[in-house]
Amino acid sequence: MEPQTTESNNGSAGEGSAGFLASCRDRLRSASDGLRCAVAGFAGKLARIARDDPRRVAHSLKVGLALTLVSVFYYVTPLFNGWGDSTISAVITVVFVMEFTVGATLSKGLYRVLATLAAGSLAVGAHLVARLCGGDGEPIVLAVFVFLVGKHVHPPIQNSRCVSTRVFTLVHGGPAASAATFSRFIPEVKARYDYGVVIFILTFALVTVSSYRVEDLIEFAHERVTTIAVGVATCLFTTVFVCPVWAGEDLHNLTAGNLDKLAEFLEGMESECFGENPSEKLEGRAFLQVYRSVLNSKAAEDSLCAFARWEPIHGKFRFHHPWSQYQKIGVLCRQCASSMEALASYVVTSRKSQYPEANSELCVKVGAACGAMSSRSAKALGELSSAVRTMTMPSPTNDDMPAAIGTTTNDFIAELSEDAALLQVVHVAAIVSLLSDIVTQTKRIAEAVDDLARLARFERTERTRNAVVVNIED
Repeated sequence: MEPQTTESNNGSAGEGSAGFLASCRDRLRSASDGLRCAVAGFAGKLARIARDDPRRVAHSLKVGLALTLVSVFYYVTPLFNGWGDSTISAVITVVFVMEFTVGATLSKGLYRVLATLAAGSLAVGAHLVARLCGGDGEPIVLAVFVFLVGKHVHPPIQNSRCVSTRVFTLVHGGPAASAATFSRFIPEVKARYDYGVVIFILTFALVTVSSYRVEDLIEFAHERVTTIAVGVATCLFTTVFVCPVWAGEDLHNLTAGNLDKLAEFLEGMESECFGENPSEKLEGRAFLQVYRSVLNSKAAEDSLCAFARWEPIHGKFRFHHPWSQYQKIGVLCRQCASSMEALASYVVTSRKSQYPEANSELCVKVGAACGAMSSRSAKALGELSSAVRTMTMPSPTNDDMPAAIGTTTNDFIAELSEDAALLQVVHVAAIVSLLSDIVTQTKRIAEAVDDLARLARFERTERTRNAVVVNIED
């Protein structure tokens, strides 16, 4: 009986071992499949990002090229001989300064050089003043200077026998807001000079603290400024001469694209809502969503405008190009998009309800008028977008258009009121009023584009330009 029991136990152990191995294989196979799917999904996401804007791939290669150039300077040329650890500042500068557009790189590079130069000079002056106070007073004076310029938390030194060192550590690590740090709370400084202020604080603290241990402080400050200048020069050379991306061109194209999206919305309203065969269901239609990107374009617009001011002459963009005028056009476009949002919401909601037709002939007339308003406004916005994109003078607009629309709107409401169909009066009045507001906004956008064309000296074309007229009384 014992041999049989032993064989049975061995068989059970073998089956258990085989089951465990099979379970491990299944888990490994499942983990491998999951990892493969994750890698494929990540690769697909990277491919989509590259397809959306191939310039991103070029920018990645440009950053690698800039780092390679700095490394070649370091390995091959005697430029960095004797600089020691300060050489790493050139590499760090490339990493932090290299941006997607030329304007962003130029602004950050100049801010870094100027802030480093100013902070280094001030730190050398602070060191010379501190030396006049003697060996024991020098660290205290240096700590006071660092305290005033920037906040820096330093771990306390335990069991220190030097009174001056303990005082230096206490003051240096004090949690107080300094003058430079407090300036970052000023909105104008935060928006335009925040990076320069941060570099100023960092450089001043670094040079000042190092002055207590470095024998030749002037040489140390000179090495830091020079290495940063080399890094900035490498960034500028790479970003300007290798597949440059201009913030001004992006801002210009963004403005033209916003005008196209507003025109697309009105074209959809004309064909889907006020045409001969209006759609019964409007929810989910693409044209009802195009204005949303216009509403969310302010941050990108302001950023591109700030960077475009730093860029030199490129293409058709001259010195003193009216970049702020693009922001004015953007404000008007967002106001128009807000009216479109209200109109889209009202139209989609009203389609779910049935309004009685007190006067079918008048309803047809109102639909035709609204379709004409949408069509003509869309045409006007499309022509404005084309004028901005090609930098040519836009066609003149009809100055009496808003007044004529307002008069016709009142006539519609008066005729509807005679039939005492209050619900229909409210419905038609809301539609026509919202469209009238959009037409008025279109007129203001046209005026802003005219100002841009005049200030930027857009080209004049030889073709005859006809006024954009909205005739809604027929």
